[in-house]
Amino acid sequence: MTERAPVTYREAGVDIDAADELIERIKPRVARSMRREVLGGIGGFGALVEVPLERFRRPVLVSGTDGVGTKLRLAIDCKRHDTVGIDLVAMCANDVLVQGAEPLFFLDYFAVGKLEPEIGERIIGGIVEGCLQAGCALVGGETAEMPGMYHGEDYDLAGFCVGIVEKERILDGSATRAGDIVLGLPSSGPHSNGFSLIRKILALSGARLDEPLAGSPLIDQLMTPTRIYVKPVLALLEELPVHGLAHITGGGLVDNIPRVLPEGLEVVLERRSWPHLPVFDWLQRAGQVSDGEMYRVFNCGIGMTVQIAPAHADRAIELLGAAGQPVLRIGEVRRGDRGVAIA
Repeated sequence: MTERAPVTYREAGVDIDAADELIERIKPRVARSMRREVLGGIGGFGALVEVPLERFRRPVLVSGTDGVGTKLRLAIDCKRHDTVGIDLVAMCANDVLVQGAEPLFFLDYFAVGKLEPEIGERIIGGIVEGCLQAGCALVGGETAEMPGMYHGEDYDLAGFCVGIVEKERILDGSATRAGDIVLGLPSSGPHSNGFSLIRKILALSGARLDEPLAGSPLIDQLMTPTRIYVKPVLALLEELPVHGLAHITGGGLVDNIPRVLPEGLEVVLERRSWPHLPVFDWLQRAGQVSDGEMYRVFNCGIGMTVQIAPAHADRAIELLGAAGQPVLRIGEVRRGDRGVAIA
């Protein structure tokens, strides 16, 4: 047998030094997201978070996990790595929020074929920014360099969020009644849903990503990060009895709102009550997408809905506005077949 030099992990495609460099790069950023319940910093085998029992009598933990989907394909191809971390946090934290929970902490999973510390720092910097917006701590994560699984500059992201809510204040939509008002919290664009269809439309239409749309390049409109609704909605929940919240993600308006509707009720939305975002008009026109398909795939301009008693609607609008969250009356709850009608 011919003698040769010993094989190293780096020759196999995994650079431990690059991973160590990334950890050192992100430590100062991650420290900005810490909460007082967190015991210790990043680097341990597990993250320790104390349950704030002084604020809760019967605390219930609420967990959520999600990714960014094929929006990552555009991010990688266009080298837009700075904001996909915000998307990652938003998709998890907003889901936890609609159960009535305050997000406590977040963990990420970042998988890549070849680790570039500078790109990793930009991605995780976005995760930190998302955590700051959501008020939760980034307590840890995993960076996995996996040559042969991911090729070129490809990578994937997943996130995991844990929140806390008083048991008697869990929101599941069961308090919703006929006559309730539906408030809509505007989205910032497609958020992180429907990008397989978006990419198909881009390919079929031959559109240039740098073409102008409503004063900015099309790619800017598509890559605008998902809006995080946590802080204004928590301020609302602190003062008023909200009956239901829905995060408008995959499945759009027509599939997500019924998830928080009791049997025998439906929601009727007035389409003229909220503005058309240019990016959705462009997608519908360029792809010749039907109205029904648009409402089932995209948020169409509404990222979260609130079901609330008519007597509290004006105060809810006032509270959300004071917290910096735009809000619109977009419909009402009626007796019906647990669906969504958009007129």
